[in-house]
Amino acid sequence: MLIKEYRICMPLTTEEYRVGQLYTISKHSHQESEKGEGVEVVKNEPHEDPVHGPGQFTEKRVHLSSKLPSWARAVTPRIFYVTEKAWNYYPYTITADARSPQCSFLPKFSIYIETKYEDNCGDSENIFRSDKILGDHEVSFLDIAFDEIPERYYRSLEDPRFFSSAKTGRGPLREGWRQHTKPIMCSYKLVSVKFEVWGLQTRVEQFVHKVIRDILLIGHRQAFAWVDEWCGMTMEEVRRYERETQEATNELIGLVAPTISVSEVGQPTTTHSAPASAPSTPLSDEAPDFLAPPKTRPRKKSAPETLTLPALRERAGAE
Repeated sequence: MLIKEYRICMPLTTEEYRVGQLYTISKHSHQESEKGEGVEVVKNEPHEDPVHGPGQFTEKRVHLSSKLPSWARAVTPRIFYVTEKAWNYYPYTITADARSPQCSFLPKFSIYIETKYEDNCGDSENIFRSDKILGDHEVSFLDIAFDEIPERYYRSLEDPRFFSSAKTGRGPLREGWRQHTKPIMCSYKLVSVKFEVWGLQTRVEQFVHKVIRDILLIGHRQAFAWVDEWCGMTMEEVRRYERETQEATNELIGLVAPTISVSEVGQPTTTHSAPASAPSTPLSDEAPDFLAPPKTRPRKKSAPETLTLPALRERAGAE
């Protein structure tokens, strides 16, 4: 298991970010949901916790087959999703559940994220009581303005170095903005990635952390760049926007009927048709044969049995 802590500062208050986060997630998910892929919302309902109090529970399926690298697509079905479960007790949230399989195809894969939000510039040490975590973990500060993101996700209108909010007057962000910007808040995220498959564990866990880092940067950049769209919304208004957007997103994903197949590895193709509204769940949670250890097979006999010397003499005499 690979554990990292990410700290992402924003030129907002935690109360502002509470609305901005919900708006941004809904809008971004809808934008990404095309050709049957994206974020499908399965549940979104109030939840009461004896420790953290009232909150919101959501369950989502993140369809991402086309976003996998070629080496990962070679060992996954064409329809592939990760189940995300989240408990939002703002300003504390939990994403995923390490006690149950989170991946539709690889049951030994899970992501667990704890998040805390505070009105500071990311200088709270040991906020997750990390002394309880076995071993050290890396702490990474992500700068929404000056850290690089993949070129394909770059939008000049969402660049905090150039964006200026008409409603709040905040931005653009300059070098060292975290030290002198007011207001400022920080998202502290403790991310644990586990992929218990021999020979692939390190590579996959590092890759997933890279993807998570990019997602965090892009999402927080958008939350700030879209501030004029959500600034002034109440929680009731943003929840209504969330419901309407989720319905539209689910409908968009459902336009493509799921087809289950293992491709690009020379394996037999299995197809399963279902109504457009049915979840695109692979037929089996078991790993394919080509990921399993080689089976023991009887050795072929490449030559006839050896004849003993007496047998040769008897054959010569008969001739």
